[in-house]
Amino acid sequence: MNVAIIGCGLIGEKRARSLGNHKLLIVSDKNMERAKTVSQINSQNALIAENWEKAADHPGVDIVIVSTSNDYLTPIGLYALSHDKHVLIEKPGARNSVELEPFYKKSLDSGKKVKVGFNLRYHPAILKAKSIADSQGIGELMFIRGRYGHGGRVGYDKEWRAKPEISGGGELIDQGIHLIDLSRFFLGDFEKVDGITATYFWNMDADDNAFIYLKNSRSRVSWLQVSCTEWKNMFCLEVYGKYGKLQIDGLGGSYGVEKLSFYKMLPEMGPPETTVWEYPGEDFSWELEFRDFVESIEKNKPLNGSLNDAYQALKIVDKIYGRI
Repeated sequence: MNVAIIGCGLIGEKRARSLGNHKLLIVSDKNMERAKTVSQINSQNALIAENWEKAADHPGVDIVIVSTSNDYLTPIGLYALSHDKHVLIEKPGARNSVELEPFYKKSLDSGKKVKVGFNLRYHPAILKAKSIADSQGIGELMFIRGRYGHGGRVGYDKEWRAKPEISGGGELIDQGIHLIDLSRFFLGDFEKVDGITATYFWNMDADDNAFIYLKNSRSRVSWLQVSCTEWKNMFCLEVYGKYGKLQIDGLGGSYGVEKLSFYKMLPEMGPPETTVWEYPGEDFSWELEFRDFVESIEKNKPLNGSLNDAYQALKIVDKIYGRI
């Protein structure tokens, strides 16, 4: 398939490197140097469009990937969908659920696939944990506990993520949307939502910490914290069942080696039987996600990380921010 990438920053570059045998046909970015760099990845020599519309409606393009700041995700995605393209937009999909809703509704009867880039679903430890949980390897699920954070960088409070008019919020909508999505991935929809946000350190109008409580119709709970005052980058997701626990630590790179620990309760209880899988090396989640998206198009399979997933996650974000 022929692909357009709109937004050629760090994530756009990751997407370009994850296309496999598919062709990067055209790119667009406000920064022409970044556009040029991405256009030459894998020696593809893609076309460069000075404005994003020319990339989004290019007649030779099958898939449009939107990896811009949050304020442009839905407008560009909706434009591409209106021009009969399959679309992959990065998380969170929009600045809020109200903004996303028209795009979501149009996608339902468009005949095209629209996916949201929840790439954490494709990390090997999370895929393995989901497989074990789905096969009742730890029994009926009881609750989830999750923490995700980074320490920012000099000038972080001046970046677009720190400006709610562009990002839609702060740490809650940035890393928090991933933990909310993973909670839904394991436990389904939630009917009770509560939480608080705070700005403890960074001099910005957005939150740098969020504390989240979610409960589903069967009283299964997810307790989550996300932070950009986490001075050592970290990721930890614990999934508890009646007969065991799955714990995912690390995401590679500065987050540490990714691993899954499976603690299986013994009949006599006491110290559990423990199995640990480690996944060092390169992060292939971006490649796996794109490959799965293409397969969903070619075989008309349900999407893993749909606009509905983004819409439901954003409604949770909006409730915590007090917007709905």
